[in-house]
Amino acid sequence: MIIPTKHIKIENSLLGIGAELLNRVNQPKTVSTLWDQSKCIKGIKSYELFTLVLDFMFIIGAIEFNEGFVRRIN
Repeated sequence: MIIPTKHIKIENSLLGIGAELLNRVNQPKTVSTLWDQSKCIKGIKSYELFTLVLDFMFIIGAIEFNEGFVRRIN
């Protein structure tokens, strides 16, 4: 589920969804704002999956959470 395989498409993997989500974090945003803007991403089917993707991106060092805002790390 984290990376695509021959049975899991890229748009259904955490890596693929994280890439789409990372494109939407061009400026600091609250989690609720990011959720509202990300509902149209094909692979995100629930808020639970959305938070799992955020956790994954935080663990790999792609985003940070500071003062109530999600920020992209360059």
